[in-house]
Amino acid sequence: MRLAYLFPGQGSQYSGMATDFSKYGSWGHYAKVANEVLGLDLVEIMDGDEEILKLTENAQPAIYLASYVAFVELKKYLKEPDFVAGHSLGEYTALAAAGVYDFETGIYLVRKRGEYISQAMKPGEGSMAAVIGVPIEQIDELVKKYEGLYIANYNSEEQTVVSGKAESVKSFVKDLTENGKRAIELKVSGPFHTPYLESAREKMAIEVEHIKFRQPRYPIVMNSIAQEITDPEQIKHYILEQISGPVYWKQSVDRMITLGVSEFIEAGPKNVLTTMLKKAKLNAKHFTSLIGIKDGTEGVPSGR
Repeated sequence: MRLAYLFPGQGSQYSGMATDFSKYGSWGHYAKVANEVLGLDLVEIMDGDEEILKLTENAQPAIYLASYVAFVELKKYLKEPDFVAGHSLGEYTALAAAGVYDFETGIYLVRKRGEYISQAMKPGEGSMAAVIGVPIEQIDELVKKYEGLYIANYNSEEQTVVSGKAESVKSFVKDLTENGKRAIELKVSGPFHTPYLESAREKMAIEVEHIKFRQPRYPIVMNSIAQEITDPEQIKHYILEQISGPVYWKQSVDRMITLGVSEFIEAGPKNVLTTMLKKAKLNAKHFTSLIGIKDGTEGVPSGR
């Protein structure tokens, strides 16, 4: 039986995270390091106003910190994973978990990633929407009818996320709803995983250029290609590609199954990935069900 650890993306944050995760033994150390690296009180943000927490530059390091602590705690109870993967932002946590870079480097990178994404397009000019129960082939044809609209996340058989210009997303949701289909605009401030974020990708390329990526302890199944990667330079390339390109999450899960993975464990706040996998009748657990604290909040990953 092969095991994969999965790490969630943006949309999994919630006010009160710091209090919940402070119950874990490793929390104090990593929270202190995160505050020192970032030069701000991330812990206070994680327990504070929801509107401030959900800002991309805050949400991303908050989720990274919580998810990394979850990983450290999991390793006290379970065997090492055979594979790791992360949904969008979660890929950065997966890289830290696999030892490609250290915790400090990762928290710095995700804060920068959040800042650059926020700068790429003015808040409100871009948006995203989750489409439920519509075959991907139909969505592929539908998005072509709207200016500046793209498929951003291939999340599951049931769920696809589109992203792009806010007016196009709103029209898309309205048209699908009027035709009896399910589409929900997400509470996000930008067109994530589209060419509109090319400037963020270019800025992040400069950030990672001089960082030495190490050989991972576990193969990483990466969003951009849904294939396992162990070469550090290839990892560096594909971690940048997913900023302005789509997330092939369903395909990544399918790849892990092909590689013999029969158990998935989500390490991070909320249980978004676990819920998706369970709906697909896969053996998935949230880390809290294995080591203690309960957090049964469901949701839709925004795919950032």
